[in-house]
Amino acid sequence: MRLTYAVLALLLLSSAPAHAAADGGIVSGAKPAPMLSKQQKLDALFLDLKRAKTQAAAEGVARRIVEEWTNSGSASIDLMMQWSLQAIEKQNYPVALDFLDQIVVLQPGYAEGWNRRATVHFLMNNYSKSMADIEKTLQLEPRHYLALSGMGQIFLALDRKELALRAYERVLELFPMMRDIQNRVGELADELAGSRI
Repeated sequence: MRLTYAVLALLLLSSAPAHAAADGGIVSGAKPAPMLSKQQKLDALFLDLKRAKTQAAAEGVARRIVEEWTNSGSASIDLMMQWSLQAIEKQNYPVALDFLDQIVVLQPGYAEGWNRRATVHFLMNNYSKSMADIEKTLQLEPRHYLALSGMGQIFLALDRKELALRAYERVLELFPMMRDIQNRVGELADELAGSRI
């Protein structure tokens, strides 16, 4: 159960390749689409995520959101993020932390660096450090549903079920089709209701 957040985060963080036009260019005679800022892209994607009618559609949008989050705008930061992921996959957490410590120092406004470091601290059972990094992630990106999911996992590990339920409910406000969290919310609501009887 403790690894649920980490596995989910790692699966979503493995970026899918970007989709390109079949002809590799702009359709003749068509006006080029206006360039959107990262924030505008995320705003549109989060709207799509809320409106998604199927699990598959929601997961596709979620992958695109994670791609936007993961793109730091810096080739060196992106490379260190790749190296940190490789170290996490090998369960070499100290090496992953070395890269992530550098990332948050070099680019402190990059929410995904803080979120990835929170994941590593969680995997090392350093819950207070993980929670501190989650809070920083949420300051930079309040809609970071993976960070909120991690917060829920920490509260569960600490047997703070009401706080876990609130964190998971916040996840569902952003990503209503997230099945694992839907199930977790149902289980926790039942448990808490039973304990009040």
